[in-house]
Amino acid sequence: MSDSWWRQAVVYQIYPRSFADANGDGIGDLRGITSRVEHLRDLGVDAVWLSPFYPSALADGGYDVDDYRDVDPKLGTLADFDEMQAALHAAGIKLIVDIVPNHSSNRHEWFRAALAAGPGSPERERYVFRRGGGPNGEEPPSDWVGYFGGPTWEPVGDGDWYLHLFAPEQPDFNWANDEVRADFLRTLRFWSDRGVDGFRVDVATALVKDMSLPLPTQAELDAEDVVPGTHRLHDRDELSEVYAEWRAVFDSYDPPRMAVAEAWVPADRIKRYTSPDSLGQAFNFDLLQAQWDAAAFRAIIEEHRRLDLASGSSSTWVLSNHDVIRHRSRYGLPPGTDETAWLRSGGQDPAPDLERGLRRARAATLLLLALPGSTYLYQGEELGLPEVADIPVGARQDPVWAISGGDVKGRDGCRVPLPWEATGPSFGFGAGPAHLPQPGWFAGLAVATQSDDEESTLSFYREAIRARRRLQTAESVEITDSAGDDGDTVLQFARPNGWTSITNFGTEAVELPAGRVVISSGPVEDGKLPGETTVWLVAAEG
Repeated sequence: MSDSWWRQAVVYQIYPRSFADANGDGIGDLRGITSRVEHLRDLGVDAVWLSPFYPSALADGGYDVDDYRDVDPKLGTLADFDEMQAALHAAGIKLIVDIVPNHSSNRHEWFRAALAAGPGSPERERYVFRRGGGPNGEEPPSDWVGYFGGPTWEPVGDGDWYLHLFAPEQPDFNWANDEVRADFLRTLRFWSDRGVDGFRVDVATALVKDMSLPLPTQAELDAEDVVPGTHRLHDRDELSEVYAEWRAVFDSYDPPRMAVAEAWVPADRIKRYTSPDSLGQAFNFDLLQAQWDAAAFRAIIEEHRRLDLASGSSSTWVLSNHDVIRHRSRYGLPPGTDETAWLRSGGQDPAPDLERGLRRARAATLLLLALPGSTYLYQGEELGLPEVADIPVGARQDPVWAISGGDVKGRDGCRVPLPWEATGPSFGFGAGPAHLPQPGWFAGLAVATQSDDEESTLSFYREAIRARRRLQTAESVEITDSAGDDGDTVLQFARPNGWTSITNFGTEAVELPAGRVVISSGPVEDGKLPGETTVWLVAAEG
């Protein structure tokens, strides 16, 4: 595999605590991942993206990190990490790890030292502390609202407050501090030296902040006339300096380490993260957010191809991850459904059409796998798992649930541990109950249930990834117009080697052009492509 393997890789996201539990404590662990490498090999993925596995109190699913250069004892040891990495590499699978640079946990040794040292100390300069308002600092420094809701400032009892854009247990680092920048370079080298092939950079746009006084109000922060690159809290131009340092570290290895940014920014800003002297690639969430509509998909694909050519990068395509409702359920809901309200109803109002959701999910997946760029799959989507929307109140773990006062159900429903077997206390996830409750219907979607069924979603994913590997060459793509009235509902594009992907977003069957069917997301009969179905064609032989 070449140094640019990441440009058109199929990457499988593992949320470690919900993948496989080797020691039977109900929490997925690194040895559990090692025990399931055969599944990943058979699936055919090129790489694994491992969500946080560091020591953590799990205030935010592991994104509150106590120690960036260790493994959470509940998940294993550094030796277990090395064993897992070796097993993946032996199977021809690269390893990408999550790095969380915007904030640590409030249990990190630096933050504990900052609280002990007091106002004005060098220890507090590693984080964003500010004096509160009022005679004794009893008022927050500003009225800012965090990404999870609620205030972004937390008092520490001596007149100082610290900034947390996410949960109070996640204090933000001060990236103007040289110690912070140097320590993260050490972390990048630590994991690269252990054989890690790349990094997924969490909240890549938020590291550098302008905290000069006076601080603006929330209304001023939300103003639409902010000059790009000068927003107080995200996507500042100074980030280029940080990521240039990171790129120098990545390029000091042979082969160079890759990186992909979580960067929710306008299209004309994305190249600051995807250029060769920066992180090199960024997540594209546009199809994840798109309605089931041919025109919407086409516009997004064309736009990101334009951006790829401008930056020299390649796009990433994704439909689900650990932060969103699984796409089988989303595609089964009526257009315009308020997903927050839907989760609040326990997934019952409205009731999703899961058969339609699965048809569309398979069709969208096959479309993505035909595109140039890398495709990111989220664990369990290869099983056709829908969202588990009715998790009992007492079992919920996502901090969004608590911060919202129970109004927002949060992300637990896409993080329920995987079913490997049709029986057992946790369907083969572990020897006992899982840390999040699994519904009984998981039995019908378990890996063991689907493995020998040629019509199953798991078999479909395996076949599709194998076919992609055979056909994938250059990164070019040509979107072609469909004839007649089909143009509003059909998206067709051509890849090298005479490979054509056609998706029928409508409900009525359409005529297929001449060619041999390589794979389809659903049955194709009598030369017609049914609605909500994708097919790959190549030139007919002979």
